Amino acid sequence: MTALKVYSGNPSPLATEAGNQGGLVRGTRIIGLVTLAFVIVALLLLSAQNAPAQSPVVRVMTSDGAEPALTALRPQIEKSIACKLEVESSSSKNLVDKIKAGEPFDVALLTTATIDDLVKAGRIRPDSRVAFARAGVGVGIRSGAPKVDVSTPEALKQALLNAKSITFNSTGATTAIITKMFDSLGVTEAVKSKLLTSAISGVAQQNVIDGKADLILILIPEVRGYPGLDYLGPLPGNLQTYINFVGGVATSASDPAAAKAVLHSFNTPAGATILRDKGMEPAAQ
Repeated sequence: MTALKVYSGNPSPLATEAGNQGGLVRGTRIIGLVTLAFVIVALLLLSAQNAPAQSPVVRVMTSDGAEPALTALRPQIEKSIACKLEVESSSSKNLVDKIKAGEPFDVALLTTATIDDLVKAGRIRPDSRVAFARAGVGVGIRSGAPKVDVSTPEALKQALLNAKSITFNSTGATTAIITKMFDSLGVTEAVKSKLLTSAISGVAQQNVIDGKADLILILIPEVRGYPGLDYLGPLPGNLQTYINFVGGVATSASDPAAAKAVLHSFNTPAGATILRDKGMEPAAQ
């Protein structure tokens, strides 16, 4: 039987060299990965340093009636407070529902009753409440349509009776005023089948622009100067009732000072000029 020879002792020089080369390769790879990681981290830090800083934002919830004035004042406000405004507009009722549901905001520009409701609910700082304007209800038609006389109660009554359809926002603050006006003129039953209402902002205006309605009844700032509409005039005489607008700062406002500055911008000479231009009457100071 042939004996199996087993060699023991130090490895050959060739094997030792191969092992050293393998270790060198592995070491080089580890160093390379570590270096790459440091480079990536350095690039990320450099990128973060060079990235433009995010501008602070003041979130404003505004009633549709106050939105035209806010839009006109916006460039001045943003410049004075060094913050961008993030604006959401709708009817006061819709915005109150969103606020009570927890939607974040810094400033609210709403009707008096809704601001007072939010103060009681703990969503608006009581000491921040600022009255800034009031607005009446106006009548509008599609641009280019024949003008209709609404300058007296009797003329408005005939305009309502002659219209094929009449539109307004069913959740707006003007709904109660419009309903009362129909009753005062004795046309409630006559116009009932003509009414085309919507709870969505802007739909009433679009109804007239698209020819679905002949007349729109809405706050004056929401029809005066609105593209595609012609403003006929306000509700005449005792048929007119005004909606008062008040602003307030959220109890959770991220920058209360900036939020207050937004409110007080309406009570400046420039703010008063814009309010009048948009069909509102500045609040007495």
